[in-house]
Amino acid sequence: MAAPAGLTGRTALRSRWERLNDAPRVTGIDLARGLAIVGMLTAHLVTFPDLVWNDPSTYLAVVDGRSSILFATLAGVSMGLVTGGDRPPAIPAMMTAWWRLAVRAGVLWVLGILLIATGVPVFVILPAYAVLFLLAIPFTALSARTLFVVAGVIALVMPWVQVWLDALPVWSTPVGEEVSLALGWHYPFPVWIAFVLAGLGLARAGIRDIRVQVAAVAAGVGLAALGYGLHIVSGTAPSPAQPPLESSLDQPSLASAWTALPHSSGVLEAVGSGGFALAVVGACLLVCRTALVWLALPLRATGAMPLTAYTAQILVWAVWAAVALGETRALLEFRALSPFLPITLGVIVGCTAWALLVGRGPLEWATDRIARLVVRDRAHHGAPDRLGR
Repeated sequence: MAAPAGLTGRTALRSRWERLNDAPRVTGIDLARGLAIVGMLTAHLVTFPDLVWNDPSTYLAVVDGRSSILFATLAGVSMGLVTGGDRPPAIPAMMTAWWRLAVRAGVLWVLGILLIATGVPVFVILPAYAVLFLLAIPFTALSARTLFVVAGVIALVMPWVQVWLDALPVWSTPVGEEVSLALGWHYPFPVWIAFVLAGLGLARAGIRDIRVQVAAVAAGVGLAALGYGLHIVSGTAPSPAQPPLESSLDQPSLASAWTALPHSSGVLEAVGSGGFALAVVGACLLVCRTALVWLALPLRATGAMPLTAYTAQILVWAVWAAVALGETRALLEFRALSPFLPITLGVIVGCTAWALLVGRGPLEWATDRIARLVVRDRAHHGAPDRLGR
């Protein structure tokens, strides 16, 4: 994480700059993560009306639900990149990657539980990430085409099953509530694994290829139009009054599976918001082929350390709310303090400064270090290490 001994300040800065901007780093993925972080901060810290497609004044609500689905899709892309991208490594190196992913999932789960313990009133996504990482590991052996097919089948089938899973009586018990938090059930893995597999498929298809990037935008726009269009023509577009960050566990009818409402895990949300995520990823990859890549540097730097940025905003929120309000659980009262700009600018500036002056994000470095200490490299001596970058 720190600069190697003997480097001058200028040389160290050049090294950090090259790491942030040069291969093997995929700058477009960093930009997409940065946008997802800003979207997540908006969803957490700003009160906005429900999205109405013919009312531009409600468009800020586009971040609701879609930011977390974008995160899940990018998690799949990351899994694909650390397991070789479009050229997966031989079995020994792949097994090393699998075990390291499992260790990272464990670290994410523990960190997620600790963040839940702060009492900050958000559904912490890290436990869900941990479960999704573990479930996706066997799928890293599949081809891009197979991954897209499996993701599509899950997106069309599992929302119907999810309705009945959500209606199980266990969720209304004290034990069920604890299990829900531990599994990140607000982001239910039976449906959300589709987003991870779609991202994994993008990485396997060759995410650096401009044809893949253009195809991601085209397919994503088409899926988003299909999902949201069916949502509108089906008569489900008017969104019921729903408190921010409310769970969907109280919707037991099958009709609730045919919707694109945020956090519904409905078929149309899976198709529409999943397509939205693919389009954003593809668009960010294309943007970073232009001079705009330099204007996007602060967002890219933030996206290069998403775990650090996510954790920082929860911790800052907890401390600020405890000092100003005497508690951490008051959502609307905290939003009334107008925390969005200070926290968002603080996260972006802090991540940019850290990336240029220190290097890898502290939590990203620590997580990777733990995984490498627990799981030693099984690859043959002399084989290139393309994992964990």
